[in-house]
Amino acid sequence: MADDRKNLEILKTVIVQYGIQTEPANTVTEMIKNISELMDGSKLSTYEKFSQHELLKHQQTMSGLLVHKAAQKVGADVEVAIAPLNTINFENRAHQEQLKGILEILGVRELTGQEADQGLWTRVQDAVAALSGVAGSVVTQNSDKSDVNIQDLIRADHAKVSVLFKEIENSDDPQKIQEYFGQIYKDLNVHAKAEEEVVYPAVRPFYGENDTEELYSEQAEMKQVLDQIKSMNPATPAFKDAIKQLKESVLDHVRQEESTMFAAIGKNLSAQQSERIASEFKAAKSRLQQELATSKN
Repeated sequence: MADDRKNLEILKTVIVQYGIQTEPANTVTEMIKNISELMDGSKLSTYEKFSQHELLKHQQTMSGLLVHKAAQKVGADVEVAIAPLNTINFENRAHQEQLKGILEILGVRELTGQEADQGLWTRVQDAVAALSGVAGSVVTQNSDKSDVNIQDLIRADHAKVSVLFKEIENSDDPQKIQEYFGQIYKDLNVHAKAEEEVVYPAVRPFYGENDTEELYSEQAEMKQVLDQIKSMNPATPAFKDAIKQLKESVLDHVRQEESTMFAAIGKNLSAQQSERIASEFKAAKSRLQQELATSKN
């Protein structure tokens, strides 16, 4: 269904935004295979098939909520990275309500041969409307499309790195500071390279040669500073001083992108073009993340 396809795209976006990719456990893969065979076959009645679907939705909803509760313990940057999952969680709960209504209708039909009271369906639809009205996030706000625009994706990256800078500022634990900087180092390098491969070449014709070159130059300088900080001791005051200077330059860069560059994109690109660039940006980030992970092994 359309909602599931949209949610799958959101999940792919969150995986890239989080920056760590992995494969599902063998038990999960086997379970999905078994359920697919049951759904495609004739062993289950229509009621039983919808019942299995409702159970899957319940598992998805509980898993999504559990991920968010765990993120609250891990760190604010993780919460920011997975924020779009809020939309999926609420939509899965809405789907649960729909499936419960369908199960009652099918169950009454199979047991009695008669149609269930349709007042039930009205109550289910009211519940769906109430739940879906709560959903929203930086990546999916005001949209039912299956993909997001490039401004939203870049803005999400900016939000995550801003939180990481605050985590370093508020911490006195050298180990935690090193951990946060490691994430900043990876995120900023991947973000910058993906922009340079995909975004900047796309905006250059209408954003202007000088302004685009300025973005390239700022990111080249940022990468040099990142490498310098990487060799420093996180327990020293000099480390935090360097982080402060890095933050100021990054935020200046962010302000330029989110003001003039975003305005130029909005003025010169259609929604479809912006979504296409977003898709290419996500693919580039995913590839760069994999390359970075491989180079460390």
